[in-house]
Amino acid sequence: MTQVVIVGAGPAGATLALLLVKRGIAVKLIESSRNFRRVFRGEGLMPSGLDALEQMGLSSVLEHIPHRPLDAWEVLIENRFLFRVDEPIEPGGKPCTLVSQPAFLEAVIDQATTYPNFEFIPGSPVQDLLWSDRRVSGVKLGDDRSISANLVIGADGRNSLVRQRVNIPLEQQSGSFDILWFKLADSPRFESENVFYSIVRDRDAFGLFCSSEGNLQIGWALHEDDRIDWKQADWPDILASASPPWLAQHIRTHAEMMERPVLLSVVVGRCPRWYAPGLLLLGDAVHPMSPIRAQGINMALRDVIVAANHLVPLLREGATDAAIDAVLPQIQVEREPEIIRAQQLQSQEAAQAELLRKNALLRWGASQLAPLLGKGVRHSWLSRQRQLRQGVTQIQLTV
Repeated sequence: MTQVVIVGAGPAGATLALLLVKRGIAVKLIESSRNFRRVFRGEGLMPSGLDALEQMGLSSVLEHIPHRPLDAWEVLIENRFLFRVDEPIEPGGKPCTLVSQPAFLEAVIDQATTYPNFEFIPGSPVQDLLWSDRRVSGVKLGDDRSISANLVIGADGRNSLVRQRVNIPLEQQSGSFDILWFKLADSPRFESENVFYSIVRDRDAFGLFCSSEGNLQIGWALHEDDRIDWKQADWPDILASASPPWLAQHIRTHAEMMERPVLLSVVVGRCPRWYAPGLLLLGDAVHPMSPIRAQGINMALRDVIVAANHLVPLLREGATDAAIDAVLPQIQVEREPEIIRAQQLQSQEAAQAELLRKNALLRWGASQLAPLLGKGVRHSWLSRQRQLRQGVTQIQLTV
Protein backbone atom coordinates (compact mmCIF):
# COMPACT_ATOMS: atom_id res chain seq x y z
CA MET A 1 0.00 0.00 0.00
CA THR A 2 1.10 3.57 -0.67
CA GLN A 3 2.36 5.08 2.55
CA VAL A 4 1.47 8.70 1.76
CA VAL A 5 -0.95 10.30 -0.68
CA ILE A 6 -0.35 14.04 -1.18
CA VAL A 7 -3.19 16.01 -2.76
CA GLY A 8 -1.95 19.12 -4.55
CA ALA A 9 1.35 19.51 -6.40
CA GLY A 10 2.03 23.10 -5.41
CA PRO A 11 5.18 24.14 -3.54
CA ALA A 12 4.19 22.29 -0.34
CA GLY A 13 2.99 19.11 -2.02
CA ALA A 14 5.80 18.80 -4.54
CA THR A 15 8.68 19.49 -2.15
CA LEU A 16 7.28 17.25 0.59
CA ALA A 17 6.84 14.45 -1.94
CA LEU A 18 10.48 14.77 -2.99
CA LEU A 19 11.74 14.85 0.60
CA LEU A 20 9.77 11.71 1.45
CA VAL A 21 10.67 9.63 -1.61
CA LYS A 22 14.35 10.48 -1.17
CA ARG A 23 14.06 8.90 2.27
CA GLY A 24 12.52 5.69 1.00
CA ILE A 25 8.84 6.44 1.62
CA ALA A 26 6.26 5.49 -1.02
CA VAL A 27 4.33 8.55 -2.22
CA LYS A 28 1.59 9.24 -4.73
CA LEU A 29 1.26 12.93 -5.63
CA ILE A 30 -2.13 13.90 -7.07
CA GLU A 31 -2.75 17.12 -8.96
CA SER A 32 -6.08 18.20 -10.46
CA SER A 33 -4.46 20.28 -13.24
CA ARG A 34 -2.73 18.75 -16.24
CA ASN A 35 0.05 21.33 -16.11
CA PHE A 36 1.27 24.14 -13.88
CA ARG A 37 0.71 27.02 -16.29
CA ARG A 38 -2.34 28.47 -14.59
CA VAL A 39 -2.89 32.21 -14.83
CA PHE A 40 -1.39 33.21 -11.50
CA ARG A 41 1.16 31.63 -9.19
CA GLY A 42 3.13 33.48 -6.55
CA GLU A 43 6.79 34.11 -7.35
CA GLY A 44 8.42 35.73 -4.33
CA LEU A 45 10.90 33.74 -2.25
CA MET A 46 11.95 35.58 0.89
CA PRO A 47 15.21 34.65 2.67
CA SER A 48 13.16 32.25 4.82
CA GLY A 49 11.94 30.40 1.73
CA LEU A 50 15.37 30.40 0.10
CA ASP A 51 16.80 28.95 3.32
CA ALA A 52 14.14 26.21 3.31
CA LEU A 53 15.04 25.27 -0.26
CA GLU A 54 18.71 25.19 0.64
CA GLN A 55 18.01 22.82 3.52
CA MET A 56 16.03 20.60 1.15
CA GLY A 57 18.94 20.52 -1.29
CA LEU A 58 16.97 22.40 -3.94
CA SER A 59 18.92 25.65 -4.28
CA SER A 60 20.57 24.35 -7.46
CA VAL A 61 17.15 23.99 -9.08
CA LEU A 62 16.82 27.78 -9.18
CA GLU A 63 19.96 28.04 -11.32
CA HIS A 64 18.24 26.16 -14.16
CA ILE A 65 14.85 27.90 -14.23
CA PRO A 66 13.74 31.51 -14.80
CA HIS A 67 14.47 33.52 -11.68
CA ARG A 68 15.46 37.07 -10.84
CA PRO A 69 16.46 38.70 -7.56
CA LEU A 70 14.83 41.93 -6.52
CA ASP A 71 17.27 44.84 -6.36
CA ALA A 72 15.20 47.23 -4.28
CA TRP A 73 11.83 48.26 -2.85
CA GLU A 74 10.58 51.76 -3.62
CA VAL A 75 7.50 53.63 -2.39
CA LEU A 76 5.90 56.48 -4.34
CA ILE A 77 3.01 58.57 -3.05
CA GLU A 78 1.13 61.09 -5.20
CA ASN A 79 3.95 60.80 -7.76
CA ARG A 80 6.58 61.74 -5.17
CA PHE A 81 9.42 59.51 -4.04
CA LEU A 82 9.02 58.56 -0.36
CA PHE A 83 11.79 56.03 0.30
CA ARG A 84 13.86 53.19 -1.12
CA VAL A 85 15.39 50.07 0.45
CA ASP A 86 18.05 48.10 -1.43
CA GLU A 87 18.26 44.31 -1.47
CA PRO A 88 19.51 42.33 0.26
CA ILE A 89 18.13 44.12 3.31
CA GLU A 90 20.10 42.03 5.81
CA PRO A 91 23.89 42.55 5.73
CA GLY A 92 25.38 39.54 3.97
CA GLY A 93 21.89 38.11 3.49
CA LYS A 94 19.95 36.86 0.50
CA PRO A 95 17.77 39.11 -1.64
CA CYS A 96 14.11 38.39 -2.18
CA THR A 97 14.08 36.35 -5.38
CA LEU A 98 11.33 35.97 -7.96
CA VAL A 99 11.06 32.43 -9.30
CA SER A 100 8.93 30.90 -12.06
CA GLN A 101 6.74 28.65 -9.95
CA PRO A 102 5.59 26.44 -12.86
CA ALA A 103 9.21 25.77 -13.86
CA PHE A 104 10.15 25.14 -10.23
CA LEU A 105 7.34 22.63 -9.69
CA GLU A 106 8.17 20.82 -12.92
CA ALA A 107 11.84 20.54 -11.90
CA VAL A 108 11.00 19.21 -8.42
CA ILE A 109 8.61 16.60 -9.80
CA ASP A 110 11.15 15.59 -12.46
CA GLN A 111 13.58 14.83 -9.63
CA ALA A 112 10.97 12.86 -7.69
CA THR A 113 10.07 10.83 -10.78
CA THR A 114 13.57 9.30 -10.81
CA TYR A 115 12.65 7.35 -7.64
CA PRO A 116 10.75 4.05 -8.04
CA ASN A 117 8.67 4.71 -4.92
CA PHE A 118 7.07 7.83 -6.42
CA GLU A 119 4.07 8.23 -8.71
CA PHE A 120 2.72 11.51 -10.07
CA ILE A 121 -0.95 11.54 -11.10
CA PRO A 122 -1.78 14.82 -12.93
CA GLY A 123 -5.16 15.85 -14.31
CA SER A 124 -6.98 13.72 -11.72
CA PRO A 125 -8.99 15.74 -9.21
CA VAL A 126 -9.82 14.16 -5.89
CA GLN A 127 -13.54 13.61 -5.55
CA ASP A 128 -13.77 12.33 -1.99
CA LEU A 129 -11.91 10.77 0.92
CA LEU A 130 -11.91 7.09 1.84
CA TRP A 131 -12.66 6.18 5.45
CA SER A 132 -12.05 3.12 7.58
CA ASP A 133 -13.07 2.94 11.24
CA ARG A 134 -13.54 6.75 11.37
CA ARG A 135 -10.04 7.31 10.01
CA VAL A 136 -9.11 8.74 6.61
CA SER A 137 -7.65 5.82 4.68
CA GLY A 138 -7.14 7.23 1.19
CA VAL A 139 -8.75 9.18 -1.63
CA LYS A 140 -11.23 8.58 -4.43
CA LEU A 141 -10.42 10.25 -7.75
CA GLY A 142 -12.82 11.70 -10.28
CA ASP A 143 -12.32 8.70 -12.57
CA ASP A 144 -13.52 6.41 -9.73
CA ARG A 145 -10.05 5.13 -8.88
CA SER A 146 -9.44 4.62 -5.18
CA ILE A 147 -6.00 4.95 -3.59
CA SER A 148 -5.41 3.74 -0.04
CA ALA A 149 -2.70 5.21 2.16
CA ASN A 150 -1.44 5.30 5.73
CA LEU A 151 -1.61 9.11 5.60
CA VAL A 152 -3.33 11.64 3.33
CA ILE A 153 -1.79 15.12 3.17
CA GLY A 154 -3.95 17.95 1.86
CA ALA A 155 -1.78 20.57 0.17
CA ASP A 156 -4.43 21.64 -2.31
CA GLY A 157 -4.52 25.36 -1.69
CA ARG A 158 -6.80 27.97 -0.17
CA ASN A 159 -9.95 26.37 -1.65
CA SER A 160 -8.90 22.94 -0.39
CA LEU A 161 -11.37 20.19 -1.28
CA VAL A 162 -9.62 17.89 1.19
CA ARG A 163 -10.31 20.38 3.98
CA GLN A 164 -13.96 20.57 2.96
CA ARG A 165 -14.38 16.80 2.78
CA VAL A 166 -12.99 16.28 6.27
CA ASN A 167 -15.19 19.12 7.60
CA ILE A 168 -12.39 21.17 9.14
CA PRO A 169 -13.60 24.79 9.22
CA LEU A 170 -11.56 27.73 7.97
CA GLU A 171 -11.82 30.73 10.28
CA GLN A 172 -11.47 33.73 7.97
CA GLN A 173 -9.56 36.80 9.13
CA SER A 174 -10.61 40.38 8.45
CA GLY A 175 -7.79 40.86 5.94
CA SER A 176 -9.63 39.20 3.05
CA PHE A 177 -9.80 41.34 -0.11
CA ASP A 178 -9.61 41.19 -3.91
CA ILE A 179 -6.74 41.93 -6.25
CA LEU A 180 -6.77 42.50 -9.99
CA TRP A 181 -3.64 41.06 -11.59
CA PHE A 182 -2.32 42.57 -14.82
CA LYS A 183 0.49 41.51 -17.14
CA LEU A 184 2.20 44.18 -19.24
CA ALA A 185 5.00 44.34 -21.77
CA ASP A 186 8.49 44.58 -20.30
CA SER A 187 10.08 47.99 -19.82
CA PRO A 188 13.74 48.93 -20.43
CA ARG A 189 13.65 50.61 -17.01
CA PHE A 190 13.86 47.17 -15.39
CA GLU A 191 16.81 45.85 -17.41
CA SER A 192 19.49 47.23 -15.10
CA GLU A 193 17.65 46.68 -11.82
CA ASN A 194 14.40 45.05 -10.75
CA VAL A 195 12.61 47.32 -8.31
CA PHE A 196 9.35 46.43 -6.60
CA TYR A 197 7.32 49.64 -6.65
CA SER A 198 4.50 50.38 -4.20
CA ILE A 199 2.52 53.22 -5.73
CA VAL A 200 -0.22 55.26 -4.02
CA ARG A 201 -2.27 57.81 -5.98
CA ASP A 202 -5.42 59.29 -4.49
CA ARG A 203 -7.42 56.35 -3.10
CA ASP A 204 -5.75 53.82 -5.37
CA ALA A 205 -2.73 51.66 -4.61
CA PHE A 206 -0.88 48.99 -6.54
CA GLY A 207 2.37 47.05 -6.67
CA LEU A 208 4.57 46.77 -9.76
CA PHE A 209 7.52 44.50 -10.53
CA CYS A 210 9.22 42.65 -13.37
CA SER A 211 8.46 38.93 -13.08
CA SER A 212 10.94 36.07 -13.29
CA GLU A 213 9.88 35.47 -16.89
CA GLY A 214 10.36 39.08 -17.99
CA ASN A 215 6.94 40.72 -18.15
CA LEU A 216 5.74 43.51 -15.89
CA GLN A 217 3.05 42.59 -13.40
CA ILE A 218 0.69 44.84 -11.50
CA GLY A 219 -1.40 43.89 -8.49
CA TRP A 220 -4.24 46.42 -8.04
CA ALA A 221 -6.20 46.32 -4.78
CA LEU A 222 -9.99 46.35 -5.06
CA HIS A 223 -12.17 47.55 -2.19
CA GLU A 224 -15.86 47.24 -1.37
CA ASP A 225 -16.38 50.99 -1.63
CA ASP A 226 -14.78 51.32 -5.08
CA ARG A 227 -17.22 52.90 -7.53
CA ILE A 228 -16.00 51.00 -10.53
CA ASP A 229 -17.14 48.01 -12.55
CA TRP A 230 -13.78 46.38 -13.03
CA LYS A 231 -15.02 44.19 -15.90
CA GLN A 232 -16.06 47.24 -17.98
CA ALA A 233 -13.39 49.71 -16.90
CA ASP A 234 -10.84 51.29 -19.25
CA TRP A 235 -7.88 49.84 -17.36
CA PRO A 236 -5.05 51.24 -19.47
CA ASP A 237 -6.42 54.73 -18.80
CA ILE A 238 -7.04 54.06 -15.09
CA LEU A 239 -3.59 52.57 -14.55
CA ALA A 240 -1.87 55.33 -16.49
CA SER A 241 -3.71 58.01 -14.53
CA ALA A 242 -2.53 56.52 -11.24
CA SER A 243 1.08 56.05 -12.39
CA PRO A 244 4.21 58.18 -12.36
CA PRO A 245 4.98 59.71 -15.80
CA TRP A 246 7.48 57.05 -16.95
CA LEU A 247 5.04 54.23 -16.19
CA ALA A 248 2.01 56.08 -17.57
CA GLN A 249 3.79 56.50 -20.90
CA HIS A 250 4.75 52.82 -20.97
CA ILE A 251 1.17 51.71 -20.24
CA ARG A 252 -0.33 53.94 -22.93
CA THR A 253 2.28 52.87 -25.49
CA HIS A 254 1.57 49.19 -24.90
CA ALA A 255 -2.15 49.43 -24.05
CA GLU A 256 -3.22 47.15 -26.90
CA MET A 257 -0.89 44.41 -25.65
CA MET A 258 -2.25 44.47 -22.09
CA GLU A 259 -4.00 41.26 -21.13
CA ARG A 260 -7.37 41.34 -19.40
CA PRO A 261 -6.93 41.41 -15.62
CA VAL A 262 -7.40 38.31 -13.52
CA LEU A 263 -9.48 38.63 -10.35
CA LEU A 264 -7.86 37.06 -7.29
CA SER A 265 -10.17 36.76 -4.30
CA VAL A 266 -7.78 36.73 -1.38
CA VAL A 267 -9.08 34.75 1.58
CA VAL A 268 -6.98 34.99 4.73
CA GLY A 269 -7.54 32.64 7.61
CA ARG A 270 -6.52 29.66 9.72
CA CYS A 271 -8.04 26.33 10.62
CA PRO A 272 -8.37 25.70 14.35
CA ARG A 273 -7.26 22.13 13.67
CA TRP A 274 -4.74 21.04 11.02
CA TYR A 275 -5.42 17.33 11.16
CA ALA A 276 -7.89 14.49 11.49
CA PRO A 277 -7.16 10.79 12.01
CA GLY A 278 -5.20 9.77 8.92
CA LEU A 279 -5.00 13.28 7.47
CA LEU A 280 -2.82 16.41 7.68
CA LEU A 281 -3.34 19.82 6.05
CA LEU A 282 -0.40 22.04 5.06
CA GLY A 283 0.22 25.41 3.41
CA ASP A 284 -2.66 27.48 2.08
CA ALA A 285 -5.02 24.52 2.62
CA VAL A 286 -4.84 25.18 6.37
CA HIS A 287 -3.65 28.80 6.67
CA PRO A 288 -4.28 30.85 3.49
CA MET A 289 -2.05 33.92 3.63
CA SER A 290 -2.41 37.45 2.31
CA PRO A 291 -0.17 38.16 -0.71
CA ILE A 292 1.63 40.85 1.32
CA ARG A 293 5.37 40.00 1.25
CA ALA A 294 4.67 36.70 -0.54
CA GLN A 295 4.21 34.72 2.64
CA GLY A 296 2.16 31.88 1.15
CA ILE A 297 4.94 29.99 -0.61
CA ASN A 298 7.51 30.74 2.08
CA MET A 299 5.33 29.54 4.96
CA ALA A 300 4.37 26.44 2.96
CA LEU A 301 8.02 25.46 2.45
CA ARG A 302 8.66 25.85 6.17
CA ASP A 303 5.58 23.71 6.92
CA VAL A 304 7.14 20.99 4.80
CA ILE A 305 10.37 20.89 6.81
CA VAL A 306 8.55 20.55 10.13
CA ALA A 307 6.17 17.91 8.74
CA ALA A 308 9.09 15.90 7.35
CA ASN A 309 10.95 16.06 10.66
CA HIS A 310 8.00 14.47 12.46
CA LEU A 311 6.77 12.05 9.80
CA VAL A 312 9.91 10.56 8.24
CA PRO A 313 11.11 8.58 11.31
CA LEU A 314 7.65 7.05 11.78
CA LEU A 315 7.03 6.23 8.14
CA ARG A 316 10.50 4.73 7.73
CA GLU A 317 9.94 2.27 10.56
CA GLY A 318 6.41 1.35 9.45
CA ALA A 319 4.75 2.89 12.47
CA THR A 320 1.14 2.12 13.34
CA ASP A 321 -1.69 4.37 12.25
CA ALA A 322 -2.14 5.40 15.87
CA ALA A 323 1.50 6.49 16.13
CA ILE A 324 1.18 8.54 12.94
CA ASP A 325 -2.02 10.20 14.16
CA ALA A 326 -0.39 11.01 17.50
CA VAL A 327 2.33 13.11 15.88
CA LEU A 328 0.03 15.25 13.70
CA PRO A 329 -0.94 17.67 16.51
CA GLN A 330 2.76 18.27 17.19
CA ILE A 331 3.21 19.61 13.66
CA GLN A 332 0.45 22.16 14.25
CA VAL A 333 1.87 23.12 17.66
CA GLU A 334 5.28 23.77 16.13
CA ARG A 335 4.09 25.71 13.08
CA GLU A 336 1.06 27.63 14.31
CA PRO A 337 2.83 30.40 16.30
CA GLU A 338 4.78 31.53 13.24
CA ILE A 339 1.66 31.49 11.07
CA ILE A 340 -0.28 33.56 13.61
CA ARG A 341 2.53 36.11 13.87
CA ALA A 342 3.02 36.34 10.08
CA GLN A 343 -0.69 36.96 9.57
CA GLN A 344 -0.63 39.62 12.30
CA LEU A 345 2.27 41.38 10.56
CA GLN A 346 0.49 41.17 7.21
CA SER A 347 -2.61 42.66 8.84
CA GLN A 348 -0.54 45.54 10.20
CA GLU A 349 0.84 46.24 6.73
CA ALA A 350 -2.68 46.18 5.28
CA ALA A 351 -3.94 48.51 8.01
CA GLN A 352 -1.23 51.05 7.20
CA ALA A 353 -2.24 50.97 3.53
CA GLU A 354 -5.94 51.30 4.37
CA LEU A 355 -5.29 54.28 6.63
CA LEU A 356 -3.46 56.01 3.79
CA ARG A 357 -6.20 55.12 1.30
CA LYS A 358 -8.99 56.58 3.38
CA ASN A 359 -7.25 59.74 4.60
CA ALA A 360 -6.68 62.33 1.88
CA LEU A 361 -5.03 64.75 4.32
CA LEU A 362 -2.55 62.10 5.38
CA ARG A 363 -1.71 61.32 1.74
CA TRP A 364 -1.24 65.01 0.99
CA GLY A 365 0.97 65.53 4.02
CA ALA A 366 3.09 62.48 3.28
CA SER A 367 3.63 63.57 -0.31
CA GLN A 368 4.37 67.21 0.49
CA LEU A 369 6.71 66.36 3.35
CA ALA A 370 8.27 63.30 1.70
CA PRO A 371 11.86 64.62 1.92
CA LEU A 372 11.44 65.14 5.67
CA LEU A 373 9.34 62.05 6.46
CA GLY A 374 11.02 59.56 4.17
CA LYS A 375 13.79 58.51 6.54
CA GLY A 376 11.43 57.89 9.46
CA VAL A 377 8.89 56.04 7.33
CA ARG A 378 11.68 53.92 5.87
CA HIS A 379 12.89 52.98 9.36
CA SER A 380 9.36 52.06 10.43
CA TRP A 381 8.86 49.94 7.28
CA LEU A 382 12.15 48.10 7.82
CA SER A 383 11.28 47.30 11.43
CA ARG A 384 8.15 45.47 10.24
CA GLN A 385 9.93 43.42 7.58
CA ARG A 386 12.43 41.28 9.49
CA GLN A 387 10.08 38.52 10.61
CA LEU A 388 8.20 38.55 7.30
CA ARG A 389 11.51 37.96 5.53
CA GLN A 390 13.39 35.67 7.89
CA GLY A 391 10.55 33.89 9.65
CA VAL A 392 9.54 34.04 13.28
CA THR A 393 10.94 30.71 14.50
CA GLN A 394 14.04 28.70 13.72
CA ILE A 395 13.32 25.87 11.28
CA GLN A 396 15.89 23.12 10.70
CA LEU A 397 15.55 19.95 8.62
CA THR A 398 16.78 17.12 10.87
CA VAL A 399 15.95 13.99 8.86
